[in-house]
Amino acid sequence: MIKAAARHILVKTEQECNDLKQKIENGADFGAMAKQFSKCPSGRRGGDLGEFTQGQMVQEFDQVVFKEAVGKVHGPVKTQFGYHLIEITRRGE
Repeated sequence: MIKAAARHILVKTEQECNDLKQKIENGADFGAMAKQFSKCPSGRRGGDLGEFTQGQMVQEFDQVVFKEAVGKVHGPVKTQFGYHLIEITRRGE
């Protein structure tokens, strides 16, 4: 079974998400941004969600984590919880 590990930042608005993505692309640290801005409890760990398998996260999240490029920041990704920036840190068997 394929497993993945990811970090994310959860915010309320798409604009907030886009603003944070721009800061990260301009050199801001993803983990520091997660600690400061994420509305998810994982923010305290720099957004680290640990390792998980397909189907453990909401569908919109899974579609990014199990299909998109590892090591890049993806988003905004809208879910029932808000808007996410997702960084896939690893994926494999």
